[in-house]
Amino acid sequence: MDGDGLSGAERRVWTALPAGTRAALAGLPAADLRTLLLTVARDRAATVRPADVVRRWREDRFVRPADVDPRALARLEARVWDLLPADVAGVELSPVAPLGTCAAVAPVSQNRIVGTTRGTEVVSDPTNALAVEAAVRRRRAGEVHLAAAHRVLRAQDFGPGAGAHFRLFTLVSSARNTGSGRTEARLLVRHLTFWRSVLTELAGPATPALHVTLLDDPVLADRLADTVRPALAGGAVPLRDEPERERGRGYYVGVALRLTLAGGDREVGDGGFTDWTARLTGDAKERCLISCLATERLVSP
Repeated sequence: MDGDGLSGAERRVWTALPAGTRAALAGLPAADLRTLLLTVARDRAATVRPADVVRRWREDRFVRPADVDPRALARLEARVWDLLPADVAGVELSPVAPLGTCAAVAPVSQNRIVGTTRGTEVVSDPTNALAVEAAVRRRRAGEVHLAAAHRVLRAQDFGPGAGAHFRLFTLVSSARNTGSGRTEARLLVRHLTFWRSVLTELAGPATPALHVTLLDDPVLADRLADTVRPALAGGAVPLRDEPERERGRGYYVGVALRLTLAGGDREVGDGGFTDWTARLTGDAKERCLISCLATERLVSP
C-alpha cells in the first residue's frame, strides 16, 4: 500500500480505466451500484461454459468441498448444542451480513472478506454477526447470550492444503457493566465452563486445555484470581495462564482466551472481550465476550 491506500494490483486496474471512474462509482447510490454490478456479473456468467465450471471447481479454494465427514460433524455439533445452557439462545445466521459488518466494529481488513454484488458480505466470522444481533436484542431485553454454528468463508490464504471455509460454533454474551469487573468475571466463568464441558466430553483423549491471557487490566487481574480461577479449579481440562500471548492484542480488550488440544500445541478455539456491542449500541457500559470452537478440528484432530 502507498499513500493513496491502494495496492499495486488495485492501482494497475484503476489506472487502466478512464480518469474519474473510481470517484464516479464511489458516488453512485447503493441501488444504482448494485444494478451495475449485477449487470456485469450477468454478462460474465453468460460467457461461462460447463468446462469452466469444472475447472474452477477443481482449482478454486473458495468452492472446493471441505475435507470432513459431514455425518461425524453433524453428530459432534448436535452434542455441543445439547451441552449448551438452556438460557443461551440459538441463532441460525444468514449466509451473508451487511457489507462492512466486520470492518465496522473490528480491526479487520475488508480484503479478507468476500463481498457480494448486492451490498452484503459472506459471513467470515459469526461472532461479528451475533454481536449485531445481541446489540439489537439488548435494546429490548436484559443481558443476552447467543450461540450459532456456521460455515464461514475467508478470503485470506491460510497456506497449502488449508481450506478457505470451515465450521465454527460460536458464543456471544452481552451485558451491562456492574463495576469492579464482576460482569466480566461472570461472563468468563460462563463461557469457560461451557467450553470445558465440551472439550472434556468430545476431546478428552486429545489432552485439551483452556488458556487465559490478561491484557493489561488490573481490575480483571483481581477477578481472575478471586473468581474465575477458583470457579474453574479442578476437572479434566486445566485453565492455564498465557501471559506471553501477543496475537489478538488490539482486537480483544481486557482478557483473551484460547482452546487447545495436544497440551497447547494445536489451537481449536479463540475468544475474548471486545467493545463491539458497546459501539453498536452507543453505550460504553456494554460488555461483550465472544468465543468460538472450530468443530472440524475435533472431528479430525
